[in-house]
Amino acid sequence: MDHVLDIADCYFFTPYIYPVSWPESWAVRQIISLWVVTNVGALLVYLVFGALNFYYVFDHVLMKHPQFIEHQVRKEIQLGTVSIFWMSFPTVVLFFWEVRGHSKLHDSVSENSLGWSRLFVSITGFLFFTDMCIYWIHRAMHHQNIYKHLHKQHHTFKIPTPFASHAFHPLDGFLQSLPYHIYPFIFPLHKVVYLSLFVFVNIWTISIHDGDYRLPGPLIFLINGAAHHVDHHLYFNYNYGQYFTLWDRLGGSYRHPSALLGKGPRDQIRKLTTEAAQTQ
Repeated sequence: MDHVLDIADCYFFTPYIYPVSWPESWAVRQIISLWVVTNVGALLVYLVFGALNFYYVFDHVLMKHPQFIEHQVRKEIQLGTVSIFWMSFPTVVLFFWEVRGHSKLHDSVSENSLGWSRLFVSITGFLFFTDMCIYWIHRAMHHQNIYKHLHKQHHTFKIPTPFASHAFHPLDGFLQSLPYHIYPFIFPLHKVVYLSLFVFVNIWTISIHDGDYRLPGPLIFLINGAAHHVDHHLYFNYNYGQYFTLWDRLGGSYRHPSALLGKGPRDQIRKLTTEAAQTQ
């Protein structure tokens, strides 16, 4: 986050916000700046990409499903924005430690003998590490003693829209994001790659709630897409994974998407519509 902080200082905070007596390296100033940047950045990614997805990808026919609740989109956005606000406080602590040099983030690709190869290995490692951790954290959230206090809020939305992507209890949301923050404290990772991956995982989270159930045939058994994730919302104990189906298969929680078997939400709407027309 130090690159983002440097840019924000150069073009906004230093010339327009902070007094000269507040040096850019002062810890208090850095924490305040990181909190502002984290909130603004997270909200922009959530609302901009969520809106683009909602208006151009999400199938609005799904809003006719009997389990789509009244004023759902508004409720998702309200919960999502509140969650981002509260999640930002512990997140900023981790970002501050990164800025202070306590992580294994680095700037140079060439400083290591493996060069670009190491870069691609670190990206792969990040995806598989976070997918594994999130699977187990997410599965733990479904334990009966935890679910009712934290994760139940997210499962209010049985037929999610892209705005449900961040609609969590703040503690639930932070715990599921924790692997992203932990990774660079354990493994080396390029700073720009880390920022790019952080944006990517937020967009990915939006995409698996977008109601677009299409996946190229060979990827159906590998990638945890929206078709898999909607079954998690509907049937509860299946498809906990973030990107891949690997840990669901290993953990015995994999469910082949009902939307790809002609039994998904759209099929249910079509059946109800047909039955209603026949009774008229």
